[in-house]
Amino acid sequence: MSDPAGRSEATWGSAVPDPTDWVCPLPLRETKRIVLGHGGGGILSEELIENLFLPAFGPSGGPARDSALLAVGAGQIALTTDSYVVNPLFFPGGNIGDLAVNGTINDLACSGAQPLALTAGFILEEGLELEVLGTVAQTMGKAAADAGVGIVTGDTKVVGKGGADGLFVNTAGVGVVPAGVRIGPEQARSGDHVIVSGAVGEHGVAIMSVREGIDFGTTVTTDSAPLHRLVAAMLAAAPDPNAVHALRDPTRGGLVAATVEIARAAGIGVELDEHAIPIPDAVASACGFLGLDPLQVANEGKMVAFVDPAHSEAVLAAMRSRPEGAGAVIIGRAVAEHPGMVVGRTPFGTTRVIERELGEQLPRIC
Repeated sequence: MSDPAGRSEATWGSAVPDPTDWVCPLPLRETKRIVLGHGGGGILSEELIENLFLPAFGPSGGPARDSALLAVGAGQIALTTDSYVVNPLFFPGGNIGDLAVNGTINDLACSGAQPLALTAGFILEEGLELEVLGTVAQTMGKAAADAGVGIVTGDTKVVGKGGADGLFVNTAGVGVVPAGVRIGPEQARSGDHVIVSGAVGEHGVAIMSVREGIDFGTTVTTDSAPLHRLVAAMLAAAPDPNAVHALRDPTRGGLVAATVEIARAAGIGVELDEHAIPIPDAVASACGFLGLDPLQVANEGKMVAFVDPAHSEAVLAAMRSRPEGAGAVIIGRAVAEHPGMVVGRTPFGTTRVIERELGEQLPRIC
């Protein structure tokens, strides 16, 4: 047997390579195994949820969103859960501990909820240094205290060496949605202004710089931060409690995934002014070097909001009054045309369809 280059079986060594062990640089749509792209927030992630998990669990969770809304008496609570497998555990500006706390709080905030309590579960690999675990736990405690929420219960499991890559964290959070507030991706409407709370792409680049040992000439730190106080300020800024229609924290898949998800859920189109999107020079340079699209690089302390245009200036001013939203800017609008699609207007005046990645630009960023 020979390959197209004319090499014989003997050239390969003692065994012919098994094609089932090959790894394709782009995940295949038709696969019987999990690939990294299934965790990337792109099309493969969506297909996994829609075609495997939702049929298995049923429709009780309601529309797809970052947290489930549950009726309790006359009000609503929000419930969310998330798992963190970031590699490396420590990166500029943070570690897996505060990332987990802030990420869970932000998922609650995307429903307009204020957090009440968090849980923390740990999967530990045999041989993990106690100093590492202690640092992560202390960071989680401080992040929760700074956010004004407690970690009220948890669990720990230990697996054999090689079974967990050091440390994985699972968190859950519960929060209360203020009366009259109805925020969700399906609530976005044509005419809404699209606002982002600040510069995008910093978290993903911070992770990649450490993971790959690349010196970009400056240190890019994670933007990880809790956003519930920012959301509270946004809701208080407008007399209409429903002026803020949809919120999304653009984590995996970045700004593109967040806006596409909202466009599809609401049946609207989105037009983004690409020149208005704040991208730090260091992020733009790093993405250019790595061949990445900064609009699809993860963030962990930013919020995308679809806001009634009659109240967008008031909401924008409230965002800018908070440190988490000091760089907030209107970057586009929702339109009736091309429902489910995001179109970008380039600095050259041309337009392009902005599509999500099939799989994963940067695996394991959270």
